[in-house]
Amino acid sequence: MAEPRALRWPIGLLLLASCTGQFGDLPANDEGGEATAPLCASIEPGESPLRRMTRVEYDNTILDLLGDDSRPARAFVPEEESLGFNNQAAALVVSPLLAEQYMTAAEGIAARAAGKLLGEAPACREAASGAACRGEIAALIASLGKRAFRRPLAEDEIAELAALFDRGLGLGDTPDDASTGLSLVVQAMLQSPHFLYRVELGMPDPVESDVVPLTSYEIASRLSYLLWGTMPDDALFAAAEKGTLGTAAEIEAQARRMLDDPRAREAVKNFHRQWLGLSKIDEIAAGGRDPELYPEYRDELLPLFQAETEAFLDHAIFEEDASVSTLFTASYSMMNRELAELYGIKGGPKGEAFERVELDPSQRAGFLTHAGLLSLYAKPNRSSPVHRGRFVRQSLLCQIPPPPPDVVPEPPMVDRTKTTREQFSQHVSDPGCRSCHTLLDPIGFGFEHYDALGRWRDAENGIPVDASGELTQTDTDGPFDGAVELAHRLAESEQVRACVVKQWFRFGYGRAEQREDACSLSQATEAFEASRYNIRALLVALTQTDAFRYRREIDVGGDVGDDARGASESAPEGEP
Repeated sequence: MAEPRALRWPIGLLLLASCTGQFGDLPANDEGGEATAPLCASIEPGESPLRRMTRVEYDNTILDLLGDDSRPARAFVPEEESLGFNNQAAALVVSPLLAEQYMTAAEGIAARAAGKLLGEAPACREAASGAACRGEIAALIASLGKRAFRRPLAEDEIAELAALFDRGLGLGDTPDDASTGLSLVVQAMLQSPHFLYRVELGMPDPVESDVVPLTSYEIASRLSYLLWGTMPDDALFAAAEKGTLGTAAEIEAQARRMLDDPRAREAVKNFHRQWLGLSKIDEIAAGGRDPELYPEYRDELLPLFQAETEAFLDHAIFEEDASVSTLFTASYSMMNRELAELYGIKGGPKGEAFERVELDPSQRAGFLTHAGLLSLYAKPNRSSPVHRGRFVRQSLLCQIPPPPPDVVPEPPMVDRTKTTREQFSQHVSDPGCRSCHTLLDPIGFGFEHYDALGRWRDAENGIPVDASGELTQTDTDGPFDGAVELAHRLAESEQVRACVVKQWFRFGYGRAEQREDACSLSQATEAFEASRYNIRALLVALTQTDAFRYRREIDVGGDVGDDARGASESAPEGEP
């Protein structure tokens, strides 16, 4: 099956999609519709929305494309979040302010890159308008454009950008200033939808099916942005050019190679920052902690809180090849001296570097009992059974919608003669609160051995802590005593394992799961189960699904669509 060498979208359709995040009649689904039993007799890839780069992906791509480490996207307007993630295609629209920021960033990046790129066209230093220079510029545009757009450029695209280079020759300090022309070319590339979005058409369709495999270049981009959060490397581009990203085995081999690269660790950190809320730990500084109750608190602890959980997950997943169970039940963490002192650990680390620290398994188990998460889901003057219970229900069990819009939750006044558990008992007695809080509070009460800084306590306000709780509406229902027992129960929950797959699906594919994704979710889940719930195996499994390898055929409109595929006739054959 021939692989297209150039995929040219009609600009009107592309700009419309850049505003809505979708094409044609493929509706975005932010509701996360439940998948039914898989029917895998036919390929059902679900929707494939047009995906815009996030700020992290933009900065990573600029670094890998041009070696520019200025990270301009940190100043861009923040992404809108959906389903707990900031990379959901339906939410990533381009506002006028963001468009202006793209332009400003492109100008600065291009100015810095032009001189370096000119070294690849030495003839242009002597005579920018000469024939030798024009040949070098065309070659440079083809080479840089292939990496920027993540697929080969069509001849007319190269000609258009070469004409832009010529236009810039008269705008520089001298009539033969090639750097100005190169700057204009780079600016145009960086503001193109083909750079800012992952544009996908799929393979040519000789049998006129409504489902088509993605091209090798499109698979290369899906792999690199899923596992690295950036553009493909030379090995992926070489595989795409050879058409050797068409089979599941070829894709798996690349995925396993990529997971051994340090960039995979950063992508996995990015997932956990959003899934668990780690990126919001620094927001604790806005409310701080009651200085009378928590004199040990200081804002400088917050980056240590986040670093602990990130270092633990990184070590468990990439050093110990951990399963989901280990993430929930490990009796160790990663700490430095200051953090170990807060935990009350004797004989811990002596310096600022993070080290593996063994913990009391009766008090700590996995990330669920880390001080950062316990602090994040707490209040300035006490713990918060509601927030901690909601975190477990929503993030770890993929249950419970947000409260009704007409409900304004009011926590009880702090009463230092009672425990938090006693003060929150009003929730189950208030008819307006009972329906939600019977799901949240019995889980949240299991965390009452931890104060608002995540430190262990046996008593609150002089009263012994009651950390008994109960799980309901799960596959592991029943009473439990304390967060350690809860963590061990969650570690064996099929619902939790399914939720982990679902959360990675949403993050990795940039959208909610749909009914059409039942088979893809089943494919990923079966591989996850076969690996005994190994996280790295799950990431590989995500690259093997129908939703990853295929898309629905898109009609881009008459002859334009035919022309877009016309450059593919001499491409190498690739197996779907």
